[in-house]
Amino acid sequence: MAAGIRTSRNGSDVAVVGGGLVGLAVALGIQEKGQQVTIYDEGDIAFRASRGNFGLVWVQGKGDSYPAYANLTRLSARLWGDMAASLEDSTGINIQLSQKGGLFICLSENELAQRAKMLDQMAAKHSEGYPFEVLDHQQLKEMVPEIGPEVAGATWGPEDGHVNPLYLMRALLKRFTDLGGKLINSGAINRVQPVNGQFHLHSAVGSYVSEKVVLAAGLGNKKLASMVGIEAPIFPNRGQVLIAERVKHFLDYPTGHVRQTAEGTIQCGDSKEDVGFDSGTTTDVIADIARRAVTMFPLLKDVRLIRSWGALRIMTPDGHPVYQQSEEFPGAFLVTCHSGVTLAAAHAGPIADWITEGNADPVLNLEKFHADRFQV
Repeated sequence: MAAGIRTSRNGSDVAVVGGGLVGLAVALGIQEKGQQVTIYDEGDIAFRASRGNFGLVWVQGKGDSYPAYANLTRLSARLWGDMAASLEDSTGINIQLSQKGGLFICLSENELAQRAKMLDQMAAKHSEGYPFEVLDHQQLKEMVPEIGPEVAGATWGPEDGHVNPLYLMRALLKRFTDLGGKLINSGAINRVQPVNGQFHLHSAVGSYVSEKVVLAAGLGNKKLASMVGIEAPIFPNRGQVLIAERVKHFLDYPTGHVRQTAEGTIQCGDSKEDVGFDSGTTTDVIADIARRAVTMFPLLKDVRLIRSWGALRIMTPDGHPVYQQSEEFPGAFLVTCHSGVTLAAAHAGPIADWITEGNADPVLNLEKFHADRFQV
């Protein structure tokens, strides 16, 4: 523990507000650096983006208009293998990481052409290369024989993959607590108060003190960030998810709309809805998701749905993350994104290093992720 840091039952070196995948990954990375971290989590009533994610470690197309985000995504994907191995070695939990590549399936020739054009433009901005392939229907069918006759083709990205997000969350938490990290389900932190270089956190059930505070509270960051001098222009975007029963193994690669888990169940999704803080489900969107999935893979036509749910993503005006330390109150950090699985390895690695050590690796280009970019 650094000299001069005062901790107690109600304090720690670093407070992380939010115990979803983003907060857990950052907290674990900092804890592994030897600092005492406490996560303050709202509990099961929170609007958890972690509930609705697709488990994708997804690269292709991310940051199509923002090279810094594309680079960060690719960096995290490269770090994922080591993180998964470390988590399994230390916890015994296999998070089922598979990075064999991923498919973005297109139902029309126009959709496929537009997708290929976008990836070509991305490749032109990456001097080190940006690998992908465009597959016509026959080429795709050779990879996935169960593909439907109405599918035009797909783009394939060799850097894509997927994990079991529930096992990931469990492994992150176990490793974090095994290292001495603390998790307090204190209800929502409703006030962050900078006091003489420290941060006092207040909830309905208690108050806590830390030397640093990391705001990883998802949609709650909008209110909390303003208390430490950072503007966080974030808003909810709903995604609905369908889970179907186990079927024979037919899909070796995750796609942007359908994936098959290691257990054989089918997950379908990718709706994007501007409905405020409504995390419910609607029959019209569920029907559209199911219709697209059956068009892609006709064998799903008679498969029974097991459950469905909605969850709220955390979005910024340009869709890209915000990583920023407060200039007014150094030691207060904002970490927010909607790609908590893909970016988990970066959050536990170089982002946690930046928070711990104060100096960001230049490869991260963190100045590109300040919320100041939204100010006109």
